[in-house]
Amino acid sequence: MRPARLLVLAALLLTVLLSLGASPAAAHNVSAGADLRIAQTIAGAELTVVVKGTTRVPGPLRIGIIAYQPVTGLPVALEVRSAEDGRTVTGEALASADPRYAELRVERTGPHVLTLRAGGESAVVPFRVLVERGSGAELLIYGGFFVAGVLLVGGLLTGALARPGPAMAVAAGAAAGVTVAAMAIVFEPMVPAGPPDGAAPPVTALAGGGRPYVQERVATVPERPVAGEEFTLRVDLVDGSTGRPADDLTAHHEALAHLVVTSEDGSYFRHVHPLRTGPGRLEVRLRADRPGRYLAHAELEREDSGGQLLAASFDVHGSGAQRAAGDAGDAGDGAGDGTSSDAGGLTSGDTGTGGAVPVVTPAVPVAGRPATVEVDASGPVRPWLGMAGHLIVRDRDGAFLGHVHEMGSPGARRLRFTFSFPAGGSYLAWVQYALADRIVTVPFTVEVSAPENAR
Repeated sequence: MRPARLLVLAALLLTVLLSLGASPAAAHNVSAGADLRIAQTIAGAELTVVVKGTTRVPGPLRIGIIAYQPVTGLPVALEVRSAEDGRTVTGEALASADPRYAELRVERTGPHVLTLRAGGESAVVPFRVLVERGSGAELLIYGGFFVAGVLLVGGLLTGALARPGPAMAVAAGAAAGVTVAAMAIVFEPMVPAGPPDGAAPPVTALAGGGRPYVQERVATVPERPVAGEEFTLRVDLVDGSTGRPADDLTAHHEALAHLVVTSEDGSYFRHVHPLRTGPGRLEVRLRADRPGRYLAHAELEREDSGGQLLAASFDVHGSGAQRAAGDAGDAGDGAGDGTSSDAGGLTSGDTGTGGAVPVVTPAVPVAGRPATVEVDASGPVRPWLGMAGHLIVRDRDGAFLGHVHEMGSPGARRLRFTFSFPAGGSYLAWVQYALADRIVTVPFTVEVSAPENAR
């Protein structure tokens, strides 16, 4: 009876320990061992910063910079600082299509800050160093087998000394140890994984299922940007309930924020990824070739909350020569056909237009019904922002912006999107994809029929 009782007690012990070891899953968008990828528009280039997952601390942290347009050995200075003890390490990585990773040493898990510097700009990216934590089940498995082995040896020695009673007790303990280990092996896959070392504390339930929407304040530096001259577009994010800076953005499709800037007529288009320069502050350098009103749409997501689309506008003013010619404040004489212009150079990573004209099926989509957009790429595509391709759609007045993805395999030469236009009317659209050496932007327009006009 004693061995049976020991087995029952072992089973009960296993159940209690596993229930104690079970804890909520890791925080939103956090996974030990996974790479962190953050797109940045810095030094006039579209780059993606890759922080490789690490398996041990103290240990190496590898950081690489992937370029999505031609750059000639663009050096990016790196600085990693622990937010807990302030310990700082520095290094340098060269941005390229096939990057070489810089190796920096970190001493602890938990919150860190990565500072990037290139071309006179800097970005400050908070992140966490995470290391997988051994589970309670592993302790039971190895501990059970270890105890069983020790007791088995002890039982053999006791039996050899002609003490059958104690020998049976020791053997029963060994059996219990093996039982605990075996049961832990069986039930371990059913136990929720605990948070990794370095993860943020669990968030208590949020009212309404998430944090409140952020409010944006959009400004330009200088306050009156001039056509043809570089300026900074600044977005300050404010928590809707507290009024304090909202500084809890999470990586959303490999970026803290996706910013689409277009002129009213759609002749100017930029899809950029602004730099976090301070708590709740995002900035990106731009240059517009013509004066007029410009629209800015920002896609972002807060930790433990949903996505959000922000919309704002700003004005670009004419130069002295343009004002003398009488065209200050004119958005340009383009036909509004969505043609992308790279006049003025800089800013977006949109370093080339090209590719076949997209084919829309049906040719005149009906509002509220799925339509397909297909385009033949001008070469094998590679993933950019985690996807093979992007379709961005804007209505004529800028009140609506849509963004969907091509989910195909890297290397494909035909991209296919599915999109439902919300209402009848004329839409500006852009397909984007990355080749080995550049990002291609293909602009086009779509006329959409209202449902009552469909046959």
